[in-house]
Formats: sequence, C-alpha cells, structure tokens
Amino acid sequence: MNVVRQSCARIADHPMFMRVIISLIILNALLVGLETYPFIANRYGDFIYIADLVLLWIFTIEIAIRLIGAKSIGSFFRDPWSVFDFIIVLLSHVLIGSYYITVLRIVRVLRVLRAISVIPSLRKMVNALLLTIPSMGTIMLLLGLFFYVYGVVGTTLFQDIAPEYFGSLHDSLLTLFQVITLESWASGVMRPILAEDPSSWWYFVTFILIGAFVIINLFVGVIVNNVEEAHREETPSPTDIKLAEVQKELAEIKALLKKTDQ
Repeated sequence: MNVVRQSCARIADHPMFMRVIISLIILNALLVGLETYPFIANRYGDFIYIADLVLLWIFTIEIAIRLIGAKSIGSFFRDPWSVFDFIIVLLSHVLIGSYYITVLRIVRVLRVLRAISVIPSLRKMVNALLLTIPSMGTIMLLLGLFFYVYGVVGTTLFQDIAPEYFGSLHDSLLTLFQVITLESWASGVMRPILAEDPSSWWYFVTFILIGAFVIINLFVGVIVNNVEEAHREETPSPTDIKLAEVQKELAEIKALLKKTDQ
C-alpha cells in the first residue's frame, strides 16, 4: 500500500501531470462553450456528451491519484482547493443522469474554475484576494451606510420626478449601483432629472466624488496591498531576506545576553 501511495504521489507531483490536467480543463471549457451554439449542439451533441463523460472520468482518476498520493486523507481535505476539486467532480457524477439540464451545465462550467486550483499563479492570486475579505469589513460597512443615506435622500427628492429610478428605496439603491459603475450615469440618469430639477447636480456629483473616487479606491488599495504582501511571502525581496537575517541575529544576541546574566 505504501508503494502505491508513493507512486501516486510521484505522479501527482510530476509537472507533466499538471500540464495534462490543465490542457483537459481547457478542452472541457471549449466543449461547454461550443455546446451553447444550437447548430453545433444539434449536430455534434452526442460527441460532446461522450467527450464530457470521458473527461469526467479522467478528472475522477486524477482526484483518486491525488487522494491516494496525499500524506493522509485528512491532509487532502484540509486543503481548500482539493476539497473544491473533489466537490466539483462529485457533483458532476451525481448530476450526470439528472433531468435538470441547466443545473448540470452549470456544474460542468464550474469545472473550468478548476484551472484556478491547478495553476499556481492563479491560486496565489485568489488566495491573496481571499485574504482581503476580513480587512474589507469596515469599508463594506462604510459603503453600505453611504449607499443607504444617498438612497433615502434620492428617493425623497426624485421619487416624483423619476419614479423608474428613484420610485422606492430598492429602486434608488439599484440606480446608485449603476451610477457608481459610471455606466450611462450622466446621459441615462442625471440629465433627465437635471432637466426637471436643475439643482439636482450636487446629488450626483457628490455621490460620484465620494463613492467612485474615494470608497472604491479604498477597495483597490486594500486588494493591492494584500496581493503585494502575499507575493512578498512567496518570493521575498533581498531587503526582506536581509531583515530576517538581522532579526535572527538579534534574537541570538538576546539569548546570549540572557545566558550571560544568569
């Protein structure tokens, strides 16, 4: 059994194994995309279905090799990316004979996301983005309060002028989301209201200045900072290495001084 585990571990760690899996994930993505074209689906639907089954079983064998080659079953399932791969393949097997074609197609598309788990650079980037979630709590609270205040003010001021945009609080919040993305906010939203109420410009200008240019940039700043920290942990700069050596030497000196005092 130990020989089998070592063989599976060597296969799972081999660069060619990962290259083959990445290529098959890309092939799976192409097949799912081609199936969205009716003339291709009607003509080659059976071939795509058989190819999808073959790919599913190859991915199943891949997961089995990685599971057997892991140090232990617990270590395999402690890795979030391994759990993600396992769930996607398991769901594909559960739904392969399902009548819920839409759900099955969604799960098949999710297999494309496995490219994140097998490509180290993508995995590193996603891990860095996940690290930003805790530090975004305060910014999300600030953004929520900002949206709520402007949503209530907009509903109060423009409910009668533009009921399609500010008819209720949830309509106002949806409109403000469109405005903060800078998508047709001037010609589509502000100009018609400005024609009825010339003083309404302050509402949209202040919302854009505070929301789009300040709060959104806070999000970007937090994400960039966390990505840089994650990259620094993976590949420390010469300065970081030197600093770590100095800190280690200082710790050794402190230890020697304590021994001398004793």
